[in-house]
Amino acid sequence: MKVREVTSYLEQVAPLHLQESYDNAGLLVGDAEQEVRGVLLTLDSTEAVVREAIERDCNLIVAHHPIIFGGLRRLTGTSYIDRAVTLAIKNDIAIYAIHTNLDNVLHNGVNQEIGRRLQLTDMQILSLRNDPNHETGSIGSGLTGILPEPLTPAEFVSHLKEKMDLQVIKHTSFYQDRITKVALCGGSG
Repeated sequence: MKVREVTSYLEQVAPLHLQESYDNAGLLVGDAEQEVRGVLLTLDSTEAVVREAIERDCNLIVAHHPIIFGGLRRLTGTSYIDRAVTLAIKNDIAIYAIHTNLDNVLHNGVNQEIGRRLQLTDMQILSLRNDPNHETGSIGSGLTGILPEPLTPAEFVSHLKEKMDLQVIKHTSFYQDRITKVALCGGSG
């Protein structure tokens, strides 16, 4: 299988045209025609991740966050980005980012997974985006959903910590009402 075959599949799930205007999703490093020996999935393409890909004989890294975001002006090894990109190039490792385009799809997207973990029902896109290639209501940022049962704010924080495997949560002051409907947005929201 070639890199382009893997990326074509990913782009069927989360098409590149769904990324936000500020984003840089897609094939960022490497040759789309290269044969794939192994794929490493990660949140960020750091130097340690590129080294792990080398150790595991993976020549394609699929990351959520794009390592090249604001553009590269030089590759001098002075930042982790320079070093990771250079290491990937020297070892023929392709790096693909699937970022806000994956955030913006309801089905199999980042927000749906968070909602699923929180056991939300009736999930709907929070901020809809029109796209003629997708069914109405399936593309956009964030989502809303209904909890299985109303929870006090303290119960909701406990639920959130348990379902997302968190130790600490930063939150605003609690209020008196029970929580039934939740709005969420992965990433910076």
